[in-house]
Amino acid sequence: MADASLFVVATPIGNLNDMSPRAVEVLQSVALIAAEDTRHSSRLMAHFNIKTPMISVHDHNERQRQQTIIDKLAAGESVALISDAGTPLISDPGFIVVRAVREAGFKVVPVPGCSAVIAAMCAAGVPTDRFIFEGFLPAKKSNRQQFLEQFVDESRTVVFYESTHRIVESLSDMQQVLGADRYVVIARELTKTFETIHGAALQELIAFVEADPNQQKGEFVVLVQGVQAQVSEDMDAAALKTLDVLLEELPVKQAAALAAKITGYKKNKLYQVALERK
Repeated sequence: MADASLFVVATPIGNLNDMSPRAVEVLQSVALIAAEDTRHSSRLMAHFNIKTPMISVHDHNERQRQQTIIDKLAAGESVALISDAGTPLISDPGFIVVRAVREAGFKVVPVPGCSAVIAAMCAAGVPTDRFIFEGFLPAKKSNRQQFLEQFVDESRTVVFYESTHRIVESLSDMQQVLGADRYVVIARELTKTFETIHGAALQELIAFVEADPNQQKGEFVVLVQGVQAQVSEDMDAAALKTLDVLLEELPVKQAAALAAKITGYKKNKLYQVALERK
């Protein structure tokens, strides 16, 4: 590590055997580890005999800590950034530090590894060629339902995080907003002893979760399968003609958005039809 760098290091989300040899080497070699919670990460460090000094970097002190990290790099010493579990910055702190370090002219190096989002998607059995990740749903019911409205016609798989305390309420709100037949997968306690990955139509999934209190515990990744694309026959000829004309001059996304304003059809539906016709 000749050049001072900020290493963004992924750590296990449960099973310590998922820690990569490269991650261990980096954490042992840097001058300082910036951890989301030093008390939590101290157990991981002890397991791998990593004795590197740590400082806390979390949502409430990230702006203050960024200068400490930049000063360290300016002195020629490398720093590692870790979260409590998984890949830093994925619904975890770190964005402010990473951006500041890059703007200060220092190299940021990813050390990839565990991510609950990716782990869930690869085992869920839902389409993953196109997906969006939305982090945690709003905590309040009214805000959550309003937030979910935007995914009624979403054709991509939508991925959320959810907590033990709100999983039943969130699934119930999804059923109310998205419909009882929408296929959803919950991935619970990934890589841990009581890992569960279960998918069903929302009505059946809620019954499964409510029937077993154990299925309401832990950390959840929730994957909502997108709606099947509406075939173009469902759209009148004038709307299709408008879309085709716009596609001759504009990219798919812009053509669909403009066609939605002209025809009154939903943008997501027009976008899917445009992909079929492009």
